[in-house]
Amino acid sequence: MRPIRLPEPPGVDGMETPEIFSGGGAGGATVVRRAVLIGNASPGAENQCLGLARALGLADNLTLYRVTRPRGGINEWLHFLPISMHKFIDQVLRQFFSNTRFAIVIQGRKPYRVLNAGSVGLSAVLEADVKKIVTVARDTYEKEGPTLVVACGWDTISYSSLIRKVASDNVFVIQIQHPRSRLDRFDLVVTPRHDYYALTASGQQEIPRLFRRWITPQEPPRNNVVLTVGALHQADSAALRLAAIAWHDELAPLPKPLLIVNIGGPTRNCKYGVDLAKQLITSLYNVLDSCGSVRISFSPRTPWKVADIVFKEFAGHPKVYIWNGEEPNPHMGHLAWADAFVITADSISMLSEACSTGKPVYVIGTEHCKWKFSAFHKTLRERGVVRPFTGLEDISNSWSYPPLNDAIEVATRVREVIAERGWTVGG
Repeated sequence: MRPIRLPEPPGVDGMETPEIFSGGGAGGATVVRRAVLIGNASPGAENQCLGLARALGLADNLTLYRVTRPRGGINEWLHFLPISMHKFIDQVLRQFFSNTRFAIVIQGRKPYRVLNAGSVGLSAVLEADVKKIVTVARDTYEKEGPTLVVACGWDTISYSSLIRKVASDNVFVIQIQHPRSRLDRFDLVVTPRHDYYALTASGQQEIPRLFRRWITPQEPPRNNVVLTVGALHQADSAALRLAAIAWHDELAPLPKPLLIVNIGGPTRNCKYGVDLAKQLITSLYNVLDSCGSVRISFSPRTPWKVADIVFKEFAGHPKVYIWNGEEPNPHMGHLAWADAFVITADSISMLSEACSTGKPVYVIGTEHCKWKFSAFHKTLRERGVVRPFTGLEDISNSWSYPPLNDAIEVATRVREVIAERGWTVGG
């Protein structure tokens, strides 16, 4: 599922603009009015960048750059390398094979190719270029003010840290997701609390002593670290109001309560297969009588076997609709119109979005999660924002909780730290 770029809330006569979208600052202050986002082609990572930019009111004045690794053939085995080394090896191999009279094909594909950058709803996505970003930030500083740089993902660390090193007077650099070491390379680091699971008693017990020095983070959060519960995203109240309008004709007439089922896919720390699909099917049948409608969506990570068994079971069921993956993506409409959610435990992003609505969120598959994923789910349960999906629920019985507001809370902290420089953030 591609990341979705949401528009800023439109101005409406007689309505006050929410503080989070208002710009400006104290007279004479230097104002940050633009953002550079650096993503890694992962929808989840890039949505975090976009979500923070939106919360700061900068979504209408940003440029998205993307760090891309070479793909295809042998490149699929080189992702463990630092991205600079990976690209260097790729260039050498490209040069070598361009000088030969034959092309090596592995599994029917040429081994060296770069995927198209794609789109996230912006007019263009540019290949990340530190020199270009720094040059623009410096040359336009006097006229347009400082540049906010927000990066997310392991492959973006070398880019964002170098930008701060060479242009620290012109930029404010935020790294989302823990960079593992040398946090002083960034103005702020935004990371979920569960990234510090390795420092807890339970985490230490799970790590063999021999490997503890390589497990990060090695230290408690510093002053330049902002902790979140889950992932940042764009599904704020203004966005959901717009989505409710956009999807009104399709979703408003559906019988209530509307249960949205989001199915992700197994990860390294949350492994499952068709066993979970069968468990989900059984539980859904048990609650169907208490549902008016059910809509099911899969993610790009959903294994074909999992999707196939769910589709075959519910295809043609009068109460159940299964999204076929074609545009338009109903995800934001589902968040806006759902009465309750069932979400597989592997997706921190989908859970974070659903838990920002204040609506009932049921999770299935937590028993398959380990390491920091288990810590994340424990936090959600302790805050009362999720409950396990057992099949014994009455979906018509609603319950609520204080919604997660990670993006807003991070934006508040960003404003505070930027103010210490004598800067303000304005849209």
